[in-house]
Amino acid sequence: MRRFTEGFYGYAVALLVCVVGAGIFLLVTPQSRDEHIPRVEYSITVANFGHEVPYGVWAPRNDPAGWVPNSNRIAAGNGAAKVLFLGYATAQREHAMFAQSDEKPAAGFASRMANSDKAVGTQEIGGATWERRFREDKNQRTLVRMLPDVTLVITGTADWPELAQLASVLQQRPQG
Repeated sequence: MRRFTEGFYGYAVALLVCVVGAGIFLLVTPQSRDEHIPRVEYSITVANFGHEVPYGVWAPRNDPAGWVPNSNRIAAGNGAAKVLFLGYATAQREHAMFAQSDEKPAAGFASRMANSDKAVGTQEIGGATWERRFREDKNQRTLVRMLPDVTLVITGTADWPELAQLASVLQQRPQG
């Protein structure tokens, strides 16, 4: 018995036992090769936000094809303002986030969400003009639309066409 526990043979037997054990573990452990992004329903969050703010809330009338809503929350902004956040995994599996608030100054809110105060152009989407901002070091693109009562921001690592796709499905819901 001693010859199996000492020297090279002992080492080889111990190694073989470990490799066989790891192989058995890998065979019996469930594995999934399918992507799983948890889908999070946001309609109740949007409705609750609508009861908290004095303006008609903007929200997607439907989710863009292939997009997965994966986060939502209401947060406190500067002053007494509230901020609604809706997060998505896009069809290209990049990140996009829609945020809105009546925070003042509106430019400060937009700059904070975009991580930049520098406009790099504009884009027409559905008859509305959106300001483009880009922060290269974070690979972050942002669309900003400042309305009299609310500021809309769409930002993330998604490319411009995907961000525009989210902007195109936004609609304002009645106040309350």
